[in-house]
Amino acid sequence: MKKVYTCFCTDVIHEGHMNILREAAKYGDVYVGVLSDEAMVCFNRFPTISLEERMQLVRDTGLAKEVLVQRDIMYDRVIDELRPDYVVHGDNWKEGPETVIRENVVSNLNRTGGELIEIPYTYNERVKRIDDQMREKLAMPEFRRKRLRQLIRMRPIVKTLEVHSGLTGLIAEKTIVESGGMLDQFDAMWISSLCDSTAKGKPDIELVDMSSRIRTIDDVMDVTTKPIILDGDTGGLVEHFVYNVRTLERMGVSAVIIEDKTGLKKNSLFGTEVEQTQDSIENFCEKISAGKKALRTEEFMIIARIESLILERGMEDALKRAFAYVAAGADGIMIHSRRKSPDEILEFCRLFREKDGQTPIVVVPTSYNSITEEELAAAGVNIVIYANQLTRSAFPAMQNTAIDILKNHRALEVDSRLMPFKDIIRLIDEL
Repeated sequence: MKKVYTCFCTDVIHEGHMNILREAAKYGDVYVGVLSDEAMVCFNRFPTISLEERMQLVRDTGLAKEVLVQRDIMYDRVIDELRPDYVVHGDNWKEGPETVIRENVVSNLNRTGGELIEIPYTYNERVKRIDDQMREKLAMPEFRRKRLRQLIRMRPIVKTLEVHSGLTGLIAEKTIVESGGMLDQFDAMWISSLCDSTAKGKPDIELVDMSSRIRTIDDVMDVTTKPIILDGDTGGLVEHFVYNVRTLERMGVSAVIIEDKTGLKKNSLFGTEVEQTQDSIENFCEKISAGKKALRTEEFMIIARIESLILERGMEDALKRAFAYVAAGADGIMIHSRRKSPDEILEFCRLFREKDGQTPIVVVPTSYNSITEEELAAAGVNIVIYANQLTRSAFPAMQNTAIDILKNHRALEVDSRLMPFKDIIRLIDEL
């Protein structure tokens, strides 16, 4: 019998999958690959059931001779090991980011003498309803909230993009690129107080209260599924912080990051140029401990942001605080710097990792932006946050458009740099 291979990355078997299996069976013995959790994340499909449960779904169809684990989104390894005569796939990968996977399959089959068979993609109301239900499941608080912890275990580094609205949330959710023969995307979203305030035309001094911040979170959650990390500024009074973390946990937010400063909030990148007061270790530990005690699940993360390097208090103070905050219950440490070089961040990571190899480290490479994610991961960093780039890119683009319309007394001159309406329609899903 000929060997036929197909691969699934799904938590449910519907009639489209059954159609592919039945067609594949016409050509020989069917071997079905099930993408591993790590590969599914790369493929923009986050698993909601275990790998073994997904494999059992395929076995239960009775159409697979053998069910395998495919550990990469590309097919090099599985084709080398299985040497299938045919690979069967739906024809929906002929357009969009998945074309790079199709090209990989074709290249491998040309090398091994196999053939690609493409089945018309099954799309009807029943299939659409199942797909929509799976997406809605990912957006539910109990599934979204725990995803950040899961991603830290699965990914070399969790790539996080700043969002401040439903539209920017969709950009973070749907932007997928081919990079080095692989698919790449953002893993999580950062709701920054700076960008949230800026989008509302207000200064970044904690003037936008938590009720307003929650409305922004709701806007983002309505149209996305990826985990959310919230910029919690100083956390405010302990009594308020306790209430807020419980609210955020209930909503499905994955983490809040609070900084060890007191008084009227001033942006950290001003450093010592403006008066900023760092909280005592004892007070900040009390806030962390109180927040942890208020939680109802083990999933929500409270991450402590250390301002010692920003305020030029030195590495020793930063490390002393880091270990104290972890002892108080912090689920992660964010270390911040405003230097152009990443050297002091890398030094902190090295010294911290000598004593603590487990606690997640978070960095925000706004000023030291030449360092790569690979270099950060090698230093022991778990989460990288691109904290304000969408806001900073949008403002000059909109301002220049406004200027050119005023100069030319018409919109013709700006049209070539505007996003076509049809692309906006494709970005925003209809119910």
